Amino acid sequence: MDRVSAFDEPLKKLLGGATAKVMAEHLDLHTVGDLLHHYPRRYEERGRLTALTDLPLDEHVTVVAQVSDARVMAFNGGRGKRLEVTLTDGHGRLQLVFFGHGVHKPHKELLPGRRAMFAGKVSVFNRKMQLAHPTYQLLDAELTDEAGASEAVDAFAGKLLPIYPACKQLDSWRIAKAVDAVLPSAQEAVDPLPPALREGRGFTALPEALLKIHRPQTKADVAAARDRLKWDEAFVLQVALARRRYADTQLPAVARRPVPGGLLDAFDAKLPFTLTDGQLKVSREIFDDLATEHPMHRLLQGEVGSGKTMVALRAMLTTVDAGGQAAMLAPTEVLAQQHHRSITEMMGELAEGGMLGGAELGTKVVLLTGSMGMPARRQALLDLVTGEAGIVIGTHALIEDKVKFHELGLVVVDEQHRFGVEQRDALRSKGKQPPHLLVMTATPIPRTVAMTVFGDLETSVLDQLPAGRSPIASHVVPAKDKPHFLSRAWERVREEVENGHQAYVVCPRIGDDEDEAAAKKGKKAAEEDGEKRPPLAVLEIAEQLAKGPLTGLRVEVLHGRMHPDEKDDVMRRFAAGQADVLVATTVIEVGVNVPNATAMVIMDADRFGVSQLHQLRGRVGRGSAPGLCLLVSEAHEASPARGRLAAVAATLDGFELSRIDLEERREGDVLGQAQSGVRSSLRVLSVIDDEEVIAAARAEAVEVVAADPELEHLPELRLVLDALLDKDREEYLDKG
Repeated sequence: MDRVSAFDEPLKKLLGGATAKVMAEHLDLHTVGDLLHHYPRRYEERGRLTALTDLPLDEHVTVVAQVSDARVMAFNGGRGKRLEVTLTDGHGRLQLVFFGHGVHKPHKELLPGRRAMFAGKVSVFNRKMQLAHPTYQLLDAELTDEAGASEAVDAFAGKLLPIYPACKQLDSWRIAKAVDAVLPSAQEAVDPLPPALREGRGFTALPEALLKIHRPQTKADVAAARDRLKWDEAFVLQVALARRRYADTQLPAVARRPVPGGLLDAFDAKLPFTLTDGQLKVSREIFDDLATEHPMHRLLQGEVGSGKTMVALRAMLTTVDAGGQAAMLAPTEVLAQQHHRSITEMMGELAEGGMLGGAELGTKVVLLTGSMGMPARRQALLDLVTGEAGIVIGTHALIEDKVKFHELGLVVVDEQHRFGVEQRDALRSKGKQPPHLLVMTATPIPRTVAMTVFGDLETSVLDQLPAGRSPIASHVVPAKDKPHFLSRAWERVREEVENGHQAYVVCPRIGDDEDEAAAKKGKKAAEEDGEKRPPLAVLEIAEQLAKGPLTGLRVEVLHGRMHPDEKDDVMRRFAAGQADVLVATTVIEVGVNVPNATAMVIMDADRFGVSQLHQLRGRVGRGSAPGLCLLVSEAHEASPARGRLAAVAATLDGFELSRIDLEERREGDVLGQAQSGVRSSLRVLSVIDDEEVIAAARAEAVEVVAADPELEHLPELRLVLDALLDKDREEYLDKG
C-alpha cells in the first residue's frame, strides 16, 4: 500500500459499516487518517479515580470510579424494576440508574468494590447528579476466568487510558478499540516537516508521535507526541499562508504614490487637529505598501475610536491623487451612510469635485446602497464608471455586476469578520489589475489569532486613542440582587440628558411578531435550561421606559428589521440631537458615531460576548464629556457570567478583553464557521495557549517558502498540504 492510500483508506473497510457510519455522521471521521488524527482528550491513570465533583451538566462524559452500593427498587406497584448504583471516587458521589430489562446485567456485574469506566450524559434527578443507562467497561482483575483476568490486567495495569472525544452513539473505549485496528497504518504517515527542521528541533518521528499520543506508556510520551503534532499543525498552516502571501507578491498592481500638492496635502492642511503618532506610523506603513507594484494586503486593527477611518481616508485620498478610485465596503446600510456622512464632513469642499463651490482639487464622494432610489443610484453608477467619483462608500450593493469602475485602485473593507471571502473577492475583481486591499476591524485580535486567521495579511495596530477622547466609566448593575441599583441607573440616564447629552439602551432582542414567535419556541427550552424568561426586547423596554422611569424624555427605537429609510431617519435625528434616548439592538455596535451620546445601559449584558460588550461601550465617550456604561444583569454574583462582566468593567483595554474572550470561547468559534478548512486541521494546536509555537512555525514557514515557493524539494510537505488544503480550502485562505 503506498504512503497516501493507507491514510485514505475508508474506515468502512477496517471497522465495518455500522461503526464507520456512526463515526462519519457523529464525529466527522471518514478515513484511517481522520481516525489517527482523532486524538485522546485526556488520559486516565490506572489506580487514580476521576473527580466526580465537577461533572458538566448535559454533557456526555466518561468517568472512572468505584461502586459503593447497588440496589434494585420496585416501582409502579411492583411491576417495574429500577437498579440504582452509587459510585464514589473518594471526593464525590454519582448515581447511576438502569430500568426495565436493562437491570439484569449491571446488577450481576456492578458489585460494591468493583471499578469500571462509565460513559453517559449527566443529568439531575431529585437534585442529584446521575447517569441514566450508562455504558460501562469493568476495569477489575477479579473477572470470571483466569485468561480474562490476566488480559484485563495486561490491558490496564500501569497504563494511561486514553479518553477520546466521544458521542452518545460511540463510547470512548469503543473508539479506542477502533484506533487499535488502524494504528498499524501510522507507520505509513507522510512526514511534512523538512528533515533539517525536524532534527534541529529534536522532534519525534511522526509514526512514533501518532503511536505515543494514542497508546502512551508514560506522561513523557504524551508530551513528546503533543509537541510534535502541534508543530505539524502550526507549520503546515503557516506554510499555506506564507505561500498565499508569496503568491500575492507575484501579482501585478498599479503603484499609488502620494502626489505633492495633491488632494491629501489639501486635506491634511485643513485638519483642525494633529494626527496621533500611531496614525502617522500606520499611515506610513500603508503608503509604503501602496507605493509597490504588487497589491497591498494589510489588516488594520484599532480600538474603537482610535481613528481608523481617518487613516483609511488618507489612504483613499492618496489613491485618488495617483489616478485611482477607492471603494469602502461597510457591513450595514446604517454604517455605510454613517461613513459617507463623516467622510464628506471631514473633507468639506474637497468632497465636491466638479460641483459648484467644490474645491479645484476635489473629487466626488458617492454612496451606493441597496435601498437607494433609482435616480440617485443611476447617478452614482455613472460617476463611478466615468471616474468622476474618486471615492465610493457602500454595502454589498457595490459587488453587483452592474457596478463598473473607471479605475479601481484600493478596496477598504470595514469590519472584515462580517464579510464572506466571495464578497470581498468579487469587489477586488472589478479592478483592471488587482487593487490594493486594506481590511479594518475594531475587534481587537490577539496576536495568535492574527497569525492564524489573518495569517496572509500584514498587520498594523492602532492602540493609541486620539486626544480629546474621554474616559468611559463602566459598572455592573446587579438588577436581581439590588433592584434599587437599576432605578439609580435610570436616574443617571435622566441626569445625562438634563446636562444636554444623550443615551443608548441596548437589548438582545427586538420583540416584534416575528421575534415573539421565535421567543415562544425558545421559551420551553429556556425553562428546561433553568432560564426564567427570554431575553429583554427593544420594543417592550422602550415602552416601559417612556411610560416609567424616562417619562417626558424623547425615546426612539432602532433595530435591524426596520426599513432602511426609517433606520437612517432615526439615526439622523439622534445624531442631530432630536432624540434623547435610543433603545436599540446591537445594530449600533459598529461605527455609529454620535459624540454627544455619553451614557449606555446594556440590558441582559451577560447575554453578550466580552468583545461585543467592549464594541458597544465604544459608542459613548466619543466627545469631550466622559462616558458611562452600565452593564445590567440578573446573573448570580458567583456565576461565570458575572465574572465576565466584572472583567469588562475593570478594563478599557480591548486586547486584554479579547484574550479573556478567546479563553472563554472554543477555538472553533474564534476561527469561525467560514474557516472550516483551517479549523478541521487544528486538533492539538491551541490559538489560545500556543503563541510561541505559532510564531516560531511562521518564521520557519517564511524561510521555507522564500527558498522554495513551489516546495519542489519538499514533496512530503507538498503532499500533506494538498491533502489538507484541497482547492476550496486554499481559496478560502485568500481571506483578508
